Amino acid sequence: KEFILYQNYPNPFNPLTTIRYAIPENGDVRLTVHDILGRKLATVVSEHQRAGYYKTEFDGSHLSSGVYFYKISAGQFSQVEKMILMK
Repeated sequence: KEFILYQNYPNPFNPLTTIRYAIPENGDVRLTVHDILGRKLATVVSEHQRAGYYKTEFDGSHLSSGVYFYKISAGQFSQVEKMILMK
C-alpha cells in the first residue's frame, strides 16, 4: 500500500546485514550505500521490480568500521536510513 524502507538488521553489523523494503507499484528501484560524506560506495539493487516486499543482503567486508547510509529511490519516492558497521 505504501513505500517503506525498513531499518537494516542487524544494526550494528559485521560484515553482513539485511535491508528490507516494500514498493506498492511496479517500477524501477535503486538501492545504494553511501559514506558519511554522501559518496556512493555501492549499488545494491538497480532493476525493475514488481510491487511487493523485498529483502537484500549487503556485504560490508570491504569497508572500514563507521556510519553509512543506504538510500532507496523508486519513482517519486526516496528515503535514507543510517547503519553502523563495527569490525
